[in-house]
Amino acid sequence: MAKTYIAREEIEIPENVKAEINGNVVIVKGPKGEIKRDFTHARKITIKLEGNKIIVEKYFPSKEEKALVGTIAGHIRNLIKGVTEGFKYKMKIVYSHFPINVKVKGNYVYIENFIGEKYPRKAKIIGKVNINVTGDEIIIEGIDIEEVSQTAANIEHATKIVGKDPRVFLDGIYVYERE
Repeated sequence: MAKTYIAREEIEIPENVKAEINGNVVIVKGPKGEIKRDFTHARKITIKLEGNKIIVEKYFPSKEEKALVGTIAGHIRNLIKGVTEGFKYKMKIVYSHFPINVKVKGNYVYIENFIGEKYPRKAKIIGKVNINVTGDEIIIEGIDIEEVSQTAANIEHATKIVGKDPRVFLDGIYVYERE
């Protein structure tokens, strides 16, 4: 089996998006904002800007380096999607007996009266993320997919029930839609 000569991915940049590359640091600016991502950990991978395309490549790649080229290209596509469309996660508040109250204060989401507990549980909000709580639904919006998904994961993790049967105690806050 012959060794691959080059691993290469090309990412098309839309008209309303500007991209800058300094070494392996990618800065993407669009109508919704600006995101900066640092890929300096992948020193052997080359990221360059040619016209309206970002090219991620590696000559004579190993299996791991070939996979890394695809991963970095996927991250850059998410940066472009974030500054043009943004990301939205919808979460559902589920309870059977004790009604759960959710409040946003500063950099934390406070979950009160969870399974009748006296003290509120809290989940950290990561980065510049907008959170709207309406009824039994929480909507998390932002331009960076990592910040939006990590905030949703923090909220879901804060309502994890330990020491009881998860098939019976279904109370919690769960992600049900990603846009």
